Amino acid sequence: MARGALVLQRWICVCVCVCFLLFVHVAHCFYHPDVAPQDFQMGDELNVKVNKLTSTETLLPYSYYSLHYCYPMKMVHSSVNLWEFLRGDSIENTPYVFKMREPQMCNVVCSRRLDAQAAKEFKEKIANEYRVNMILDDLPLVVPIKMPDQENSIVYLHGFYVGFKGQYAGSNEEKYFIYNHLSFTVKFHKDPVTELARIVGFEVKPFSIKHEFDGEWNEKMHLTTCDPYSKAPQEVEDKEEIIFTYDVEFQESDVKWASRWDTYLLMADDQMQWFSIVNSLMIVLFLLGMVAMIMLWTLCRSKYNRLETQEEA
Repeated sequence: MARGALVLQRWICVCVCVCFLLFVHVAHCFYHPDVAPQDFQMGDELNVKVNKLTSTETLLPYSYYSLHYCYPMKMVHSSVNLWEFLRGDSIENTPYVFKMREPQMCNVVCSRRLDAQAAKEFKEKIANEYRVNMILDDLPLVVPIKMPDQENSIVYLHGFYVGFKGQYAGSNEEKYFIYNHLSFTVKFHKDPVTELARIVGFEVKPFSIKHEFDGEWNEKMHLTTCDPYSKAPQEVEDKEEIIFTYDVEFQESDVKWASRWDTYLLMADDQMQWFSIVNSLMIVLFLLGMVAMIMLWTLCRSKYNRLETQEEA
């Protein structure tokens, strides 16, 4: 009887653990960020974070800083929950820092001179259509895309591409260009009584701009070449100097904080969604396999102990 009670107790522990893991998994599928909203006053600091680089072509993720991007003054790795750990997320800080409801134009992040290896890595990521996935207030960055066949219809792309391939006019040689200028839009919902605001949207329009400056380079210098429609794109080549810049504007929105995730129902990443579904199914199957192995081990040991007891008797 005592041995049977011990086996039953083990079964109960296993079932409780499995139910807890499945509950956590399903809960994160429905709502990923923290539960409590965060209020911001005008001028509060907003820190943009970055996740891993992803691609639907290779499915092999890379760290954002595996490429020759701008580094922050101090690297900080954000803690991840169980779901993010199972997905292999790597969330880190970036040098992109905003002030709440304070627009900025043509801010210089840093200047990078590429060597042959850095240029090769950028080209490989561009060729494989890798995307940069940034995060603000737990909201993933999206790129709005207007549908040409539908008026006033917009879908969203998760993250922006590292760059693109193209050709100069009159040439058949294929070149690689990097998106080095980011035009951010932060949407917020303001409380009319307290004047506090909550972030309800985080969008970007990436551009490739070959910046120009006079004299010796200084990161505090002001550039006037941030107009994406008047300058040549920034090419990726050995010994090429790339200046990373950004704009940020703030737009008041009628969308409330509780509904801010509705935008992600209009994602254009059908293929990426299927990969997420398959990934979730694989995790569930892995957990069920572990449960089956534990059950089999428990049953075999219980049968062995029962035979041993009968022989002793």
